[in-house]
Amino acid sequence: MEQPRDVAAALDRVGYLADEGLATAAFLAMRMGRPLFCEGEPGTGKTSLATALAEALGLELIRLQCHEGIDATQALYDWDFPRQLLHLRALEAASPGRLDPDEAEKSLYSRRFLLARPLLRALEEAPCVLLVDEVDRADDEFEAFLLEVLSENAVTIPELGEIRASVPPLVILTSNRTREVHDALKRRCLYHWLEHPDLAREVAILRRRVPGIGERLSTQVASAVRRLRSAELLKPPGVAESIDWAQALLALNRTELDAASAAVTLGAVLKYREDADRVVAAGLDALLSR
Repeated sequence: MEQPRDVAAALDRVGYLADEGLATAAFLAMRMGRPLFCEGEPGTGKTSLATALAEALGLELIRLQCHEGIDATQALYDWDFPRQLLHLRALEAASPGRLDPDEAEKSLYSRRFLLARPLLRALEEAPCVLLVDEVDRADDEFEAFLLEVLSENAVTIPELGEIRASVPPLVILTSNRTREVHDALKRRCLYHWLEHPDLAREVAILRRRVPGIGERLSTQVASAVRRLRSAELLKPPGVAESIDWAQALLALNRTELDAASAAVTLGAVLKYREDADRVVAAGLDALLSR
C-alpha cells in the first residue's frame, strides 16, 4: 500500500469505513513499523479497526484483552505444569532409581511444554496484527512490561533464550481512557483519537453493515443515536449499538423509526435501565422528531 487512500480502500473492501485521519494513521503505523495507539469513547471502532486491518492485509489477528491484574504469564508465556508433571512421572517410571535430576529438569523446560500467550505468539507468528485491547484497564507494572516488549520486539525466556520477531507485528493498542496511560508507552506509539462518526458516515456504515436497510430508516437510526450520545447517558451508544438497533428494527419488518417501534427496541441501543428510563421520561417523540 503506497498511500493512505490505499489503506482506506482496503478497509472499505472489508466493510470498515475509515476517514482520512484514521487511514493516514494506519498507513504510517505500517510504513514506519510503529504501534498505533487508538483512544476514544467506547463504540467508536477501535477494536474493529484491528480486525479489519487483519482481514484487509490477509494476516492473523492475535488479541490480548487487558484487565486489572493482568501479568506477564497471562500475556507472554507460561509452562504447562500438568504435562510437565506427567512427563516427570513417565521419566521416573522408565528409569527407576537412575533418573538424572539435571537432565530431567532440562527436559521439563523445553519448547514442547511452553504455552505461548498472545505477545509471544505475535513475536513468533509475525507478520500478524497484534491487538492489545483496553490497555487502560491494566496496571502500571504491566504497562512497563508491555513497553519493553514493544520496544525490542523480542523477549528472553531464561530456559530457552531470546525469541525475536523476524518481522515486527502490526500492533494496535486501544484505550477507552478510563485512566491516563503513561507517557512512556504513548511516546513509543503513533496516536489517533477516534470520534464517533458524523451523520453521513454513520448512515454509510449502517447501509454497509445491515443488508436490506433503506435510506430513510438508516438516516433515522443514525440521527436518533447521535441525539442519544448528547443526552448525558451512563453509556452512550456506539456504532455497534446503531447496527444492533437497525437490525432489530428490520427483524420486526419496520421500515421507519417511530415512537412505537423505538419503545419496543430500545434495549438494542441502550444497555442501562437508568438510561432507558431517562430517554422514555424525556419522551421518545422528542428523540425522533428533530
